[in-house]
Amino acid sequence: MSESAEEPGKAPAAAEPPATSGVDLARVALRAAKEQARARGAEAQQRRQARRGGGLRSGARRDGRDPLPLGAAVNRLIAERGWETPAAVGGVMGRWPQLVGPEVAQHCEPQRYDEEERTLLVRCDSTAWATQLRLLAPRLVARLNEDLGQGTVRMIKVRGPEAPRKGYGPLRAPGSRGPGDTYG
Repeated sequence: MSESAEEPGKAPAAAEPPATSGVDLARVALRAAKEQARARGAEAQQRRQARRGGGLRSGARRDGRDPLPLGAAVNRLIAERGWETPAAVGGVMGRWPQLVGPEVAQHCEPQRYDEEERTLLVRCDSTAWATQLRLLAPRLVARLNEDLGQGTVRMIKVRGPEAPRKGYGPLRAPGSRGPGDTYG
């Protein structure tokens, strides 16, 4: 019988883990030492604050009260409030011509984004362009999701032009119901 063959009834021998080199052990030890030092520094900071009365003091190190550049402050606010998706969709509305092309953008305009249904409402200036955009909608949804993150836009609702409202003339009195209200 060969050496590699196993005897029936015996469990197979466990494979030995690969030997770690001295460099790997040094990296692990350095990482652990840094984490311990960081923890000791945080504890010392808390003790100093407790001795001073607990309040934050100004000093040379950064803390949460330092001024931020406007872009960083806005990004922090967006992240804290959970506005990432509406902000991203708003950015898409501003970049609409780059996403769909100048010809389509000239005739079709995004109106609003419904976050619950994850739909984008687009209004077109003619029924022909509305039909064209309906045909392009699957590719446009894929492009938007590629830009914003998967699942951000599920569907594009395309609307044609709105019919003009019936106006009754420039001398129309608000609130009047017609000729029946003058005869009595």
